[in-house]
Amino acid sequence: MYSIGEISAMFNMPISTLRYYDKKGLFLNIERNSSGIRRFGQKEIETLNVIECLKKAGMSLDDIKLFMDWCQQGDKTLAQRKEMFYQRKKEVEVQLQELQKVADFINYKCWYYDTACNEKTENRVKNIKANDMPDNIRILYENTH
Repeated sequence: MYSIGEISAMFNMPISTLRYYDKKGLFLNIERNSSGIRRFGQKEIETLNVIECLKKAGMSLDDIKLFMDWCQQGDKTLAQRKEMFYQRKKEVEVQLQELQKVADFINYKCWYYDTACNEKTENRVKNIKANDMPDNIRILYENTH
């Protein structure tokens, strides 16, 4: 069992956030000692891992709570949970496409500035036509322009 301070350090998360999650009902039946202090076990650590992953996927705490409530309800909510994750999957795939465009732009700019620095001027590189770029760079350029 871990104290709230130990969990805070483990997850690099403020204690206030852990208390907030508890108040929102994200920790089911969290143990407390005789003084009422929360004690975190493996179940709560797994819950925090799920929360952090779903938050990174863009899920709101309300939706995470709904998912956890559905899990507690058992098999009768399998279809709802499945639909929730397929919807989230679609949204994450759109985000990934957008991030790929950002990565392509950054990679193009790295090539641009590598070339300009090697030549000690941007004169040629800023006027270069797409057809005169290396194929892998031209693709990045075309994906971002």
